[in-house]
Amino acid sequence: MSTSKGPITGKFIPVDSTTQFHGFEFRLVSYNILAQAYVSGVKLTHSAEPFLKWNDRNQAILTVLRSFEADIICLQEVDEYDTFYKHKIESQGYSSVYIQRSGTKPDGCGIFYRNNKLKLVMEEKIDYNDLANSIQEEAGLYVDLKPKNAEDFEDLNDPRVRLKRDCVGIMAAFRPVDCSEHLVIVANTHLYWDPELADVKLAQAKYLLSRLTKFKTLVADKFDRKPFILLSGDFNSVPGDKVYRYLISGSSSTEPRLEEMEDSPIPLNSVYASLRGEPQFTNCTPDFTDTLDYIFFCPSGSIKPISYLDLPEADSSDVKGGLPNDNHPSDHLPIGADFVVLAK
Repeated sequence: MSTSKGPITGKFIPVDSTTQFHGFEFRLVSYNILAQAYVSGVKLTHSAEPFLKWNDRNQAILTVLRSFEADIICLQEVDEYDTFYKHKIESQGYSSVYIQRSGTKPDGCGIFYRNNKLKLVMEEKIDYNDLANSIQEEAGLYVDLKPKNAEDFEDLNDPRVRLKRDCVGIMAAFRPVDCSEHLVIVANTHLYWDPELADVKLAQAKYLLSRLTKFKTLVADKFDRKPFILLSGDFNSVPGDKVYRYLISGSSSTEPRLEEMEDSPIPLNSVYASLRGEPQFTNCTPDFTDTLDYIFFCPSGSIKPISYLDLPEADSSDVKGGLPNDNHPSDHLPIGADFVVLAK
């Protein structure tokens, strides 16, 4: 990792530099870029003011993204999509799909893809508030779920309130421009943050995979072929917790099973866990430093991760004191991997 001033350019580390793969190769990067709306001196007092200014941060984020030369970029906490990121990133040869968070939240999730390499063939958006709405419908309660006052909003014993966290995700199916026999589904999400509402995060994860399963079937039926699946995002869950264990419960992982619930409907492996072990952290502040961001893939004999984006260690000078800083424009680190879909 570079220790120079300015945004750091991460390097991709090949898993096996001696093997030549033949097939469709592509690079995916996932990054929580820290919505400018959530930048405040109260929460980020460890960061110097110049590292929090919008005009400086947005240019640093673009510099970081350009350096990866990714084919697919999954971003979370995108709050200036229409006014900034859409135009700036698409001018570099990308197209994009986006979903804004529910309610009054200004940010959302976006998938940017190189339009000379990938063709979008289908997309679906996920609103986790549907969990609350489904409870309302099942109970026959056709009422406005919006709290009448702050006291009502804090009634977390009411599942209609507890599950209404304004979180979202987005799924997109792509066909390689020069390799029409393959289909790749990419899902990008940002789950709720509060550790006190771990049950909500788990409910969101279960809803996410149920929607992803249905989307996979829809794509497979329409195009008469089985798509490959990639899932990325900020899951606000550390390795080994219930959300993480659920997401990989459908695979042959050695993580202990969750006895109180069914396994995931989709077998998923974490890219980093399968290649080198999960990073020490992907989110770094003085109050909290741990891994929250992941890229999962559905393992098969035809798709393989062949490299991963290297990340700093806890004692690296470029993360000292917490993020954001001069080297990293967000409180999260980007993660990424190269994949190959092997030729038949």
